[in-house]
Amino acid sequence: MPQFKFEAIDPQGKEIKDIIEAATEEEAQATIRHMGLHVTKIAVYKERKGKTDKKGSAGGKTFSLFGKVKSKNLTVFTRQLSILQDAGLPILRSLNILMNQAKPGALRNSLIDTINEIESGSSLSEAMAKSPKAFNRLYVNMIKAGEAGGALETILQRLADFLESSESLKQRIKSALTYPICVVVFATGILAFIMYAIVPKFEAIFDDFDTDLPAMTILLIAISQYVVKYWFLLPLIPFSIWLMVRLTTSFAFGRFGWHLFLLKLPVFGTLVEKTTVARTTRTLGTLVTSGVPILEALHITRETSNNAVFEKMYQKILEAIRDGDTIANPMKQHSTPPFHLGALFYFTFFIPVAGALVYLLRLRGRILDDMVVNMVDVGEETGELDTMLYKVADTYDEAVRVATDALMSLIEPLLVMFLGGMVGFIVIALFMPLIKLITTLSA
Repeated sequence: MPQFKFEAIDPQGKEIKDIIEAATEEEAQATIRHMGLHVTKIAVYKERKGKTDKKGSAGGKTFSLFGKVKSKNLTVFTRQLSILQDAGLPILRSLNILMNQAKPGALRNSLIDTINEIESGSSLSEAMAKSPKAFNRLYVNMIKAGEAGGALETILQRLADFLESSESLKQRIKSALTYPICVVVFATGILAFIMYAIVPKFEAIFDDFDTDLPAMTILLIAISQYVVKYWFLLPLIPFSIWLMVRLTTSFAFGRFGWHLFLLKLPVFGTLVEKTTVARTTRTLGTLVTSGVPILEALHITRETSNNAVFEKMYQKILEAIRDGDTIANPMKQHSTPPFHLGALFYFTFFIPVAGALVYLLRLRGRILDDMVVNMVDVGEETGELDTMLYKVADTYDEAVRVATDALMSLIEPLLVMFLGGMVGFIVIALFMPLIKLITTLSA
């Protein structure tokens, strides 16, 4: 009897993966539904014999020391594949062309595996699902929807547009943060050098003349002595903070607290919120447009949101829809995150004096405003949910652009003022005793 490999969602929203025996696919789906599960993916389970692929790797699989495929490379690949498919080339020939021109790495290896799977009888979506380092669930499900509807070229174009929009948003955020980070690192290095190498020489001069020093000079010398004695802490402190965040966010409790902390931060939190809203609404809109069932679309959107707070909200929406509700009602109801001790910990750690107060003042803020909820509600009423989701994404993309420009215009003068203040403090603290010494010697 044939075996079917399936993925399904149970009443609690948990994803189930298993294999079932049935005479036909319809019988397998009926059996799975009888178990109280909602089928999201099902295919004939094929046990493939090991073979040697084009590169000589056993089992038809390539071994890669590289990590996941970079989003930029995947975006370029998707656009090129959509162009080749639009030109009418067979899918295998298109993949072989792109595989041959790809540089050695994770993407090339994934394309080799995909080509081997297709030659073994798998569909494009089934083959891509075997290479999760390159093609995530969103990618695979959109390809599957395109195959089912006979519109693979259109789906690839939509997917390329979606990936290009996401990549543009990501690059905009990176470019906005690169300048201040580089300035801060460079300035910290210069100040550390002054404290370590320059100030001690002035301290020796002041000690030789045995003169009374101003309070500013005493403070500067004390800071210099601390830097000379504990210089190894300069790289160790930021590394320790990074390690602490990585360790705490490896648990669900710490991950939710960290993401909530980022969303509730003044100024920067608004940017994180708008970026996540733009990405998730565009993801959901693209899936709905491509014909992916709404439950599966919400499930994929939740997994690809990369934010635990939004994941919880989309999980609540998914459960409400399964019970017969609309999207807008649970979206409004669950868009206010609850109080979380993990977020309070991060606020008190990074903002020791007023962190708890800042968190409590921003506690009841919603991660989705009324505009998003109302546009989703209108989209459901008019049957144009995908159009409304695209409009929300476009609106928030523009809001992110404006916010990043405003943030840069705010950060630049603040950095200049900070650096000018530090340099002025050092100059005044060092030259005040020198002027006093010169005046005394001249007298």
